[in-house]
Amino acid sequence: MHQLWLLALTSTGTKKGELFLADINTQLKHKNVTTDIKVDTGSNLFATFTIDEPTPGLRTILSLKVPDQRSGKLELQYLNEYAGISSSIGLTANPIVNFSGVLGNDKIAVGTDLSFDSKEGALSKCNFGASFKNIDLIASLTLNDKGDTLTGSYYHTVNPVTSTAVGAEVTHNFSSNENTITVGTQHLLDPFTTVKTRLNNFGNASALIQHEWRPKSLITVSTEVDTKSIDKSAKFGLALALKP
Repeated sequence: MHQLWLLALTSTGTKKGELFLADINTQLKHKNVTTDIKVDTGSNLFATFTIDEPTPGLRTILSLKVPDQRSGKLELQYLNEYAGISSSIGLTANPIVNFSGVLGNDKIAVGTDLSFDSKEGALSKCNFGASFKNIDLIASLTLNDKGDTLTGSYYHTVNPVTSTAVGAEVTHNFSSNENTITVGTQHLLDPFTTVKTRLNNFGNASALIQHEWRPKSLITVSTEVDTKSIDKSAKFGLALALKP
């Protein structure tokens, strides 16, 4: 005998002026199939069906909205120790097909993110990336905007005791032939106070000091200045984050 489990049943309501908006959410589970259903006061029905691991590492998700016939989407996800893949397709006459995937381990990884518009017959998104990670450094190279923007970045921990680190990022835009170079540093003044600085090739310099004055509560003071236009006023900022 197979059992159907009701995992959750919730209802929310909001009043906006003379309007009262409400919805009812239901979650059902049968074996490895989870169904989420939402109905709102606009007579819209949202449904998501998730099949967990029909085979090891695979998940299938079907989502749709009634009465919107163009909202249907089928998504496949696969994950194992060395690979993660996600693909989706709209359930329409001219769907957009999305694919993203990454291969690698704890040191080297390569990945891509693609979208194909079947109506236009062309790629609407095409990105590639690769990264290398070691004990004290992280380096990455990405090609975005359908091959128009190339970015390389490097982050190196100089002293793990004081969290002293240096980093750099170089971006080249092929269509405008413009380069952006940014370098930055960080250093721990004491166990509760961190200083960070950043400068790019356009002369924009910024710095901040952040202090944890009690557990999980931070106060941050920052400033930014255009070194090529000293006559312009510098920008200052103050942020306070409180957590109980």
